[in-house]
Amino acid sequence: MNPRIGLIPGDPSGIGPELVARLLADKAIDDTNVLLIGDRHVLEMGQEQAGIKHDLYDIDATHDDWLSSPGFALHSMDTIARDDVRIARSTVESGKSTLRVLDQALDLVQAGRIDAIVFAPFNKSSMHMAGIGHADELHYMAEMLRVTGYVSELNTLDGMWTSRVTSHIPLKDVAASITSERITHATHLIDSTLRRAGYERPRIAVAALNPHGGDSGNFGREEIDVIEPAVRAMAERQMAVEGPLPSDTVFLKVTRGELDAVVTMYHDQGQIALKLLGFDRGVTVQGGLPVPVTTPAHGTAFDIAGQGQADVGAIRAAFEIARTMVTHWSTNSPE
Repeated sequence: MNPRIGLIPGDPSGIGPELVARLLADKAIDDTNVLLIGDRHVLEMGQEQAGIKHDLYDIDATHDDWLSSPGFALHSMDTIARDDVRIARSTVESGKSTLRVLDQALDLVQAGRIDAIVFAPFNKSSMHMAGIGHADELHYMAEMLRVTGYVSELNTLDGMWTSRVTSHIPLKDVAASITSERITHATHLIDSTLRRAGYERPRIAVAALNPHGGDSGNFGREEIDVIEPAVRAMAERQMAVEGPLPSDTVFLKVTRGELDAVVTMYHDQGQIALKLLGFDRGVTVQGGLPVPVTTPAHGTAFDIAGQGQADVGAIRAAFEIARTMVTHWSTNSPE
C-alpha cells in the first residue's frame, strides 16, 4: 500500500496554509495517500492565497475509510474561529489551533490510521503563548508519543544531513553540555535516521567545537578530552564515522559528496551552513520519534504571509523524505 501521510497546515497566521495548497497541486505527491487534518476554513484560506482550488471531502479519519475519498480527504476540525486568524501575527489563538491539530495528527498516527506526519511551519512564540510546556515541538511530540529515549532535530538539504549534540540552549552553556554520551546519542540517531531514509551505510563526520579543531589544545581541549575519544569508540564498533573535523571546512567535504552527514556541537553550527546553501529547500526531521515526522526548516515567514509568494520547495522535500522513510522504516529500525 502507498504511504499514508497526514498533512497539517501549521500556524494559521503564517505561510503554512498556502504551502499546503501548493503542495496538493504538485504532481510529486500523486502516488501517495494524503490525509489533510485541520480547519476547513484555514485550508480554504490557503487555497485563496495560492490561487488554487482543491476539492476537500470531510471525513472522520478515526473510523472512516478515508482512502476511498474522491478528492482530498479532510479530517475537519474546529480549532480557531475565522475572525481569530491574524495573518502575520503571533497569537494565543493560533498557538492553540496549532497544538490541537498536532494532537489529532499524533492520535491518528498512534492509532495506525496514518503512517507519517508532515507539518507546515509552526510558530514557537504562538505555541508558547498557548502553553506548549516544552522548549519546542519535538519534545512536546516526544511526550505525547511517550518517548523516553534520545530525541533531536535533524536537518537535511539536497542529501546533506546534520544532527546536534546541543540544541536550544544558550551558547555560553554549550561547552559544558558536550559529553561523550551526547555525542554518541547524536551520532547513532543520525545513523539510524539515514538508514530509514534509504542510506545503506551513512558516512558521518563529527564536527569540532573550537577554532581549527582546538589546534592541539591551544584553543580548547574539548576535542582531545571528549570528542575524539567518543568518535574513536564508535569507529571501533564499525560505524562509518570520523572526526573531530574543523567546523569551517567539514561542510566542504559534504558538498563534494565525501560525507553524508555532520554531527554538530550546537544549533547554528549546522543551521547556518544548510540555510546558506539552500534556505528554501531545507527540511527538519524530528529524530528519535517512533514514526516519521518532517517539516520545512524555514519558519512561518510572516513577512510574506498571505501574499501568495510562498515557495513550495521545502515542504515538497519534507513530504518526499517522509514518504521515503515510511518505505524503509520497518526494515531499518534501531537495534
